[in-house]
Amino acid sequence: MSVILTESEAKALLKKVLSYSKADECEINLSGEHRGNLRYARNEVSTSGALINQNLQVQSAFGKKVGVATIDEFSDESLEKVVRRSEELAKLAPENPEYVGVLEPQTYVSSKGFFESTAKANPDTRATAVLKSLELTRGQKLTAAGFLEDQSGYAAMMNSKVLFAYYPCTSVNFSLTVRTEDGTGSGYVAKGYSDISKLDTAAATKIAIQKSLGSVGAKALEPGKYTVILEPTAAAVLLENIFFRMDARSADEGRSFLSKQGGKTKMGEKIMDERVNFYSDPTHPELPASPWAGDGQPLEKKYWIEKGAVKNMYYSRYWAQKNNVKPIPFPNNMIMDGGTATLDEMIKSTKQGILVTKLWYIRTVDPQTLLLTGLTRDGTFYIENGKIKHPIKNFRFNESPVIMLNNLETLGKPERVVSTESDRNYMIPPMKIREFTFSSLSDAV
Repeated sequence: MSVILTESEAKALLKKVLSYSKADECEINLSGEHRGNLRYARNEVSTSGALINQNLQVQSAFGKKVGVATIDEFSDESLEKVVRRSEELAKLAPENPEYVGVLEPQTYVSSKGFFESTAKANPDTRATAVLKSLELTRGQKLTAAGFLEDQSGYAAMMNSKVLFAYYPCTSVNFSLTVRTEDGTGSGYVAKGYSDISKLDTAAATKIAIQKSLGSVGAKALEPGKYTVILEPTAAAVLLENIFFRMDARSADEGRSFLSKQGGKTKMGEKIMDERVNFYSDPTHPELPASPWAGDGQPLEKKYWIEKGAVKNMYYSRYWAQKNNVKPIPFPNNMIMDGGTATLDEMIKSTKQGILVTKLWYIRTVDPQTLLLTGLTRDGTFYIENGKIKHPIKNFRFNESPVIMLNNLETLGKPERVVSTESDRNYMIPPMKIREFTFSSLSDAV
């Protein structure tokens, strides 16, 4: 049996598993995927790997007593056995006061996230793409270390109320670090797509090479508050800390940057520059995503921050029921609206500032203000009178993305980026920010 099942094959298998259930309620999640990767370092391929995975998870409930069991073999005997195991675990479990039962059948929007071009990728496809990158770095006597991974798969679910959902998808991520021969210059690039035919490893490599050569001879700059231009890769790792933490329960319980004294929240309040809009949309052509959440709730286009104000928060079905509101599931993608400025135009309009290629090692200092710390790396540059004057040594920063988005000067055109912290893909614009706080110097390249 192929690990990538069609919709009809997935439905037939799920019906078979459900027929074994004796529980009050049963929910089954099914997934399968192919992954292929090529890793290289010091200008030589080090590993060529592949992963084939299939998984089935059964959740059984007797009243509010819930048990879950998983399996990765699909014989009839194994399928019945995993159902029985989940039922045994449910009977042994204490009652879960937050269990709200399975959903009735739902209607989902259509989202195209599966591309045959990516699904057909093979070791030759990956080798050809990586060779284009290596020829460039070897030709300039630079040292490259990169990773290319493509994935094709599907997810499906069915429950005892006959809800059924199915979504196939593909993706490819490419990341590359280029160092100069003496190790004093470093550049980075990351690209992600659903359709592998959009990936141009040579063009991406040229960006990393330019950063690497340009960062040689970095000078120390005093820590302090500076105007910064964050490239989308740098901005993404800060903004995703907002995306992940827009949970209503955390806000209601006083644990969030969206909390207020007295048990209130900032719902409806303007907390950022009015040009800031965050929304999710599973049908976005450049960032397609599953139109259903993990428990089967439908997903559609939804604004979370609109004109700088808090428009929505995530409500689990339990927390929504407790607060007598409609549940709002966690989205499967996130997009930030942008402007029309190019990166070059942002640089030309900057009298004094810093261009940041990448931020990494992001850690939370204070969850209630969303104060974060981390480091710049792989290309940090000083801008003077509209031109990049010279590379600078890396900084540690202490900044809240909420405060940062109140100091917004300019937004560029959004592009699909890969987070260096979570490997998730987003649509994020480059952005120019006033008074970004760099707290100390870092000796790392």
